[in-house]
Amino acid sequence: MKNRREFFKTSFKVVAFGVSVGAFSKILSSDKKAYLRPPGADDKKHFYANCIRCGKCVIACPYNTLSLASVLDTPPNGTPFFEPRKTPCYLCEDIPCIKACPTDALDKKYLKEGVLNLKMGKAVVDDSSCVAYFGIQCDACYRACPLIDKALKLEYKRNERTNKHGKLIPVVVNEACVGCGKCERVCITDKPAIRVLDNELVLGKMGQNYIKGWDSDDESRLKGVDTKVKLDKNKAVDYLNDGDLF
Repeated sequence: MKNRREFFKTSFKVVAFGVSVGAFSKILSSDKKAYLRPPGADDKKHFYANCIRCGKCVIACPYNTLSLASVLDTPPNGTPFFEPRKTPCYLCEDIPCIKACPTDALDKKYLKEGVLNLKMGKAVVDDSSCVAYFGIQCDACYRACPLIDKALKLEYKRNERTNKHGKLIPVVVNEACVGCGKCERVCITDKPAIRVLDNELVLGKMGQNYIKGWDSDDESRLKGVDTKVKLDKNKAVDYLNDGDLF
């Protein structure tokens, strides 16, 4: 009898271990998909630190854009996210998802600043798969953009192959793009040639060594700084005569 109990106990452990390993392997092998956080979740650290995984923003969304992540999804388990190719953010004027958030994980400043100031992500165009670069007339993403001619523009270029036709190329203006994903949703290619990605994956950082001369606020950083170039007039002559050219 004792041996029988030991047999079943050992068998149960083996089966349980196999199930857990199988589930873990599935998690590890799951495809890592690009995703976006909800409106108002600009600061990733703040969002994940304050989100209590309640799902109220998901329920508040009238378009079923948001979902709560499971262990098989790329985002942290239980946090809200969306995939633009499936369902973009439709930019509700009253931003109900932010209103519904009980912990301010979603920044409520946008309730005053307006939905067109959101920063969920930035659109990026792949010129190797966008049919507009091949001379095919397509303005699907351009027409879908809620900030048409501001966040997404069409740039006219001559078709160098024929020298007769023009190409209308989609160009993203980062400063205006809110990352709603409408452009990605309507893209006609099998895999979207325009993708909306997290800001951290798209935007660079210029640093403090450069000044935008056309920006009065940025140029104000030069106050009190000696910007005169100090050149040694004899340096050029000296280096030609110092014998160290070779």
